[in-house]
Amino acid sequence: MLTQSRAPRYSPQDQLVWKVLFDRQTALLHRRAVPAFGAAVAQLGLCRGAIPDLGVLSAEVFRLSGWRLVPVGQPLGPEAFLVRLAEREFPVMTRIRPMRDFDFSPEPDLFHDLFGHVPMLLDAQFAEFLHAVGLAAQALAPGDDDARRELWALYFFTAEFGLVLHDGKPHLYGAGLLSSAGEIHHCVNEATPRPMFDLDTVRHTPVLGTRFQDQYFVLPAWEELADCAAELAGVLVPVPHRNTA
Repeated sequence: MLTQSRAPRYSPQDQLVWKVLFDRQTALLHRRAVPAFGAAVAQLGLCRGAIPDLGVLSAEVFRLSGWRLVPVGQPLGPEAFLVRLAEREFPVMTRIRPMRDFDFSPEPDLFHDLFGHVPMLLDAQFAEFLHAVGLAAQALAPGDDDARRELWALYFFTAEFGLVLHDGKPHLYGAGLLSSAGEIHHCVNEATPRPMFDLDTVRHTPVLGTRFQDQYFVLPAWEELADCAAELAGVLVPVPHRNTA
């Protein structure tokens, strides 16, 4: 069951964290993020001045995309999180990071979710990819941990830390990159591997949730998102049926 939480009243310190993060990420992402991101930030009216009202923002996101934002007070595990995507619901943490985690938050927070994830929901192809991943998770048999782990890796190396070629250059679209200065600097470092996206490699790559990633995968084209979700679902979802035959 999804643990929901009312959005807290944010302190002046929280508002300052939002403002400085917003300014810095906006500057860092210039010509680095996919065009759809910047367009959606403007369309939603996200700005440095104040933390958005989650209820108002959710209504606008629903109007534009059909997705709802669901406030949560604590991080959800992969299984609980992914099945929400099947309902076109996106969980949003209500806690914003403290100053000590300014450059890199070890777990999702309000800025990561609202600034990093929510704008991308307005891109129809990306939103349908998330929905497809959610439906695949929903169809998995209870206890099929290996399949769920592979599906989570697909989500993780796309929606959280993905890049895609645009005008011949890798551009950021994963929320973990869009919302973290430290992760961006690590990702664009010439020493950091950025191989082209390969579904079989991605699904077997360990997920690193508490430190910078060892590598980032670059999609050759945005349109391939839907294809890789469908391909992996075709591999994973029938497994329980074959095992019980």
